[in-house]
Amino acid sequence: MALLLCLPSKLWIRVSRMLFKGILRAISERLTKIMIYPTWYVKVRRSRQLQSNKMAKTLRAQCLTAIQKLARISAADEYGMVECVSCDKRMHWKECDGGHYIAKGNSSYWSLEMENVHPQCKGCNGFGMKHGSAEGQYTLWMIDMYGEDFVREMHRDKRKIKKLYTADYREMLKEFNDLIRYHEERLQ
Repeated sequence: MALLLCLPSKLWIRVSRMLFKGILRAISERLTKIMIYPTWYVKVRRSRQLQSNKMAKTLRAQCLTAIQKLARISAADEYGMVECVSCDKRMHWKECDGGHYIAKGNSSYWSLEMENVHPQCKGCNGFGMKHGSAEGQYTLWMIDMYGEDFVREMHRDKRKIKKLYTADYREMLKEFNDLIRYHEERLQ
């Protein structure tokens, strides 16, 4: 308070109003924390504000997460092991990524299709797809799995726009989660 007395009178009135309003607001809204920084600035945090800063995942993001998990778990054998489609490394399905052959940011048409997502180790999915030979190995694997015509069709259609609505995303998410539950029960 000694610092407050040294302030000019106009500033003192403004500071006292701010402090008074801040204290009243803290009491009336049952705030969890009042932190006073320099004597003229009051920062108040509510527990609700802290929770609202965490952004909820969009339905599209939830679908992408679900299809990646589904691709990994559906490719697992009875022991939960999968092979990376790029380097043939064996690992547990929880330790790998669901790698997109056609990048999910480049194609709304193929981003949520099961034929586009397969298990990849973290090295091949991250650095290897951009700068290494993982993309070439993934292409060879896709041709062996689906045929050259289908891979050409994927590349031809990757610029097509596929408009999905909220109901479509909800339906897809429900279907993906049902399949994930089935495969989780299969692996237990």
